[in-house]
Amino acid sequence: MKIFNKNEWKKVKLGDICEVVTGSTPLKKIKEYWDKNEVPFITPPELKYEGINYITPSIFVSKIGSNQGRIIPKNSICVCCIGSLGKLGILKEDAITNQQINSLILKNENVDLLYLYFYLKTIKNNLESIATSTTVKIINKSSFEKIEINLPSLEIQKKLSKKLELLENNIQLRKSQLNSLNELSKSLFSRMFGDIKTNDKNWEIKKLGEVVQTQYGTSKKATSVVGEFPILRMNNITYSGEMDYKDLKYIELSDREKEIFLLKKGELLFNRTNSKELVGKTGLFNLDIPMAFAGYLIRIKPSNLIHSKFLLFFMNSEFMKKLLYNKAKNIVGMANINAKELEDFSIILPPIELQNKFAERIEKIEKLSFNFY
Repeated sequence: MKIFNKNEWKKVKLGDICEVVTGSTPLKKIKEYWDKNEVPFITPPELKYEGINYITPSIFVSKIGSNQGRIIPKNSICVCCIGSLGKLGILKEDAITNQQINSLILKNENVDLLYLYFYLKTIKNNLESIATSTTVKIINKSSFEKIEINLPSLEIQKKLSKKLELLENNIQLRKSQLNSLNELSKSLFSRMFGDIKTNDKNWEIKKLGEVVQTQYGTSKKATSVVGEFPILRMNNITYSGEMDYKDLKYIELSDREKEIFLLKKGELLFNRTNSKELVGKTGLFNLDIPMAFAGYLIRIKPSNLIHSKFLLFFMNSEFMKKLLYNKAKNIVGMANINAKELEDFSIILPPIELQNKFAERIEKIEKLSFNFY
């Protein structure tokens, strides 16, 4: 349609359509600046990469303290320009910010606030490229003001932002529904198997090594070039236990290596080496596509005494995550749990028939989850 003819769009600099204000932090040693919760003080943790973020402040200063900075009016956009580049949010009320944030105060009535917000969400890579090369990446006010954006007519901006707002709202609704289903799954695990910390249902206790087999992954070098087999690495397992099959690398394997390092559906992967809080991430391989696994991972192959879905929920329980965190040993900035240590953990062992019932119910919940995408 002619209304979306990009030939009619123009390039403008942020400094031409907005006043850019860099924040500052009132001195912490002056008590009267911080003794009253009167004016919001915005810092990067309140900013986000995802969604439409109407900022909810968690820190406040007194009116006297706010005079040490510049009051940014509501309906301005705050963008992190030191550290977590590109995190942003929209002010719901007047506020001040710290020095990591550049705020955009609209000074052109022909710019739609949400259009500008959505556009700024797309420029993270641009921010990375223009940041000064220091330990902490920084974009100064002058560089930020010179960033160019594509600006159509106000009519088109409003049409685009309305469509994007509807899309973001739908995404947030789906996320909320999926979170509810995830909580339902956790609740089902607790109802069927009780408190696994106290074993209040008096299930049999086994060492993990008695009911599974473990094996380290390959140390063979992978490449980003498409090869014979995708290889799963520690970044392919989320902290909450889902498999993320994006950002794959590839590897060539001999016939013997195929037998050793190719996963089968229903096997689990345990992240044995990572930062301390991420050691122990455990995911369930659920594809029919042959994939290998890398050396920082341990394959867990369940026996016929334990269902893979039951084991997945056990390994990702809050109780087990705490045990793994406490067990992980720091080695040169990284933490590690080896296969022997993993096998020595105790696990409750309800009857396999009950585990199977749990798995069947989880699969029904997963089908509902799939329908939400």
